[in-house]
Amino acid sequence: MKPIKQLPDAVKKRIRYVLADIDDTLTVGGRLPAVVFAAMERLKTAGIRTIPITGRPAGWCDHIARMWPVDGVVGENGAFYFRYDDGRRKMQRRYFKTEDQRSADRQKLQKLELEILEKIPGCRVSADQAYREADLAIDYCEDVPPLSTDAVEQIVRLFEEAGARAKISSIHVNGWFGDYDKLTMTQMLFEGVFKDNLESVKADVIFIGDSPNDVPMFQFFPHSVGVANILQFKDKIIQEPAWVTLKSGGYGFAEMVDSILTK
Repeated sequence: MKPIKQLPDAVKKRIRYVLADIDDTLTVGGRLPAVVFAAMERLKTAGIRTIPITGRPAGWCDHIARMWPVDGVVGENGAFYFRYDDGRRKMQRRYFKTEDQRSADRQKLQKLELEILEKIPGCRVSADQAYREADLAIDYCEDVPPLSTDAVEQIVRLFEEAGARAKISSIHVNGWFGDYDKLTMTQMLFEGVFKDNLESVKADVIFIGDSPNDVPMFQFFPHSVGVANILQFKDKIIQEPAWVTLKSGGYGFAEMVDSILTK
């Protein structure tokens, strides 16, 4: 990983899209610093589209799409994208699965939830679970004392043994049924909203994240960035980002934006 301050001017000039994880990438200690909103506003003024790519729930993503200075949001690790059309005053929603399929998945996840809570002492269903439509989030350090690495990996195994996919974020283990991830839905968003083929324009995109569930994005985008706190996962990610910030969380995001806009 190279320092973000070394990002070449030729790359900066190409960037038309900034994709960003939220937790511990835009946030610091669970809060969103003012510098993050200011940085997103600066990107918008510069004509660069900003899209959060997150594991957070549908209820939160509706708010984000409506009220943040962003051009769309991918949520629940790729279960959907939302985009608010200001001109039409209408929310555009696209899901990977139908409502009937999501309903059937939720029933299976409810059974899996009981098993995980019984077998892994100390974990808890995420406080934002009530606002989710497609996945189950197990809290291992957000609102509970941090669990051991072994316990977190056991949560992943329980998801996988049930036929679900599971990803570790900086705060949760997210599990869902379906062959999709953050990258899959990002591709669908680009085609459905921006009329761009993501493969064709990926050199015009920069992605910033912080944890193992961002690996598909790190692998796909040549201009991928990790905020400084990604170093705690250095031995757990199979693909490192190309660049890294000096600062952690949202301050690292603002540092990256400064680098992009300073030419």
